[in-house]
Amino acid sequence: MNSLKGLLASYNQDQYFCELLGLPDRQSVNPKTLKSIITRLDKLNLKALRKRAKDAERELYNLGITFTVYTDSQAIDRILPFDVIPRVISAQDFDIIDRGVKQRVAAINAFLKDIYHDQKILKDGIVPKQLVLGNENYCKHMEGVDIPGDTYVHICGIDIVRDLDGSFKVLEDNARTPSGVSYVVENRHLMLRTFPDLLKGIGVQRVSDYGMRLYQALADVAPKQAAEDPTIVLLSPGIYNSAYFEHVFIAREMGVPLVEGGDLVTENDTVYMKTTGGLSRVDVIYRRIGDDFLDPETFRKDSMLGVPGLFKAYQKGNVTLANAIGTGVADDKAIYAYMPRIIKYYLDEDAILSNVDTHICGEEDGLKYTLDNIDKLVVKPVGEAGGYGVLVGPRATKAELEQRRIELRDDPSNYISQPVVGLSVCPTLVPNGIEPRHVDLRPFAVTGKNTWVLPGGLTRVALNKGSLIVNSSQGGGSKDTWVLEK
Repeated sequence: MNSLKGLLASYNQDQYFCELLGLPDRQSVNPKTLKSIITRLDKLNLKALRKRAKDAERELYNLGITFTVYTDSQAIDRILPFDVIPRVISAQDFDIIDRGVKQRVAAINAFLKDIYHDQKILKDGIVPKQLVLGNENYCKHMEGVDIPGDTYVHICGIDIVRDLDGSFKVLEDNARTPSGVSYVVENRHLMLRTFPDLLKGIGVQRVSDYGMRLYQALADVAPKQAAEDPTIVLLSPGIYNSAYFEHVFIAREMGVPLVEGGDLVTENDTVYMKTTGGLSRVDVIYRRIGDDFLDPETFRKDSMLGVPGLFKAYQKGNVTLANAIGTGVADDKAIYAYMPRIIKYYLDEDAILSNVDTHICGEEDGLKYTLDNIDKLVVKPVGEAGGYGVLVGPRATKAELEQRRIELRDDPSNYISQPVVGLSVCPTLVPNGIEPRHVDLRPFAVTGKNTWVLPGGLTRVALNKGSLIVNSSQGGGSKDTWVLEK
């Protein structure tokens, strides 16, 4: 692609797979569509592109599309930096993602049903018993609890990366309260407003029906005794939560009330919402509150966020919680290493989306390999999120490597290690012009009677040159994700 002109004339993807240009021997996007996108980009000079980018970021802030960073006292509310050059995915590539995510969600739900009932997978030795039953996210209260449709994970975000050869790999499962879907939809709205000339006639699958799809999925799993038109609410911890904007956004997109713990009450093991007309029964709660804070009678006694008596109502099948309590055991980074075996065990299928090779430091061989090769590996704590605590061996100092060795020996079960993945790149607008920056993808799957995968997902981009950490809390941004029509 050395013949590129205009905005991309100096673009050099190095050895990485480029989401727009692919590799010389493997194109990701249809050449005709690719040429059309590049031609449209070239009609904008760098100055014009920067102006539109600035307008877009100003609009994000004015719309209140922000997240909260509590560790930075100087900037509590931030916008998620938005890069105006889209990430493009062909229909054929997205078909692989779609099938792979659906397969993974089916296996996760089967796994959760099993471990909270018969525990066959543990008895058969497919997954180590202690890894599940000793997991801090395993909820003993959920043992024997039946839930509608055996759907434990109604909303799932699977983090996917592309390696140097362009193959997709799963980096992480998010089966608790995955966030970021609001940016997927708002990024598209923003592109439609600021770059209508870039999108026109390209044939990009829409993402605007996410709220409707989620509402229908949650209605599908309402308790049997619920009315034909069940009452669904979104339970938020409140305005000070870092993802509060998303809570408001999703409630609006679904057309359901946004509530806090104080807005709900239980009577006779049934949940009600306080309204000006009195108490109104609630059938389904999409909760954005962690397990421990949901019910002070059953879990943390000091929780001011939850609803006393909620778990009893849930246990008796009088209300559905999305996602179910105790799903965190399925997206633990140590359990992740067993996902190909879990898929094979429950579905009798090979994984469509393979894992990144993972070494479990809680196992003797995994610990030894990690200690011997720490300078070549990425070492992650199993319980952290947001990119915190991740050590990238090749880029760490001697002192950082030695400190992690100490931590590994002190608490090996808290860590896994993986090889450094050559994350794919996208052309990205940066101070020096347009340069490659590493990206990942979080597709969102919604499950009721069936599973639907949002055709796009959250593309996160590591804005710092050379960085592999795409998380917003670590300086990452986002892009609009275009899945092309078939």
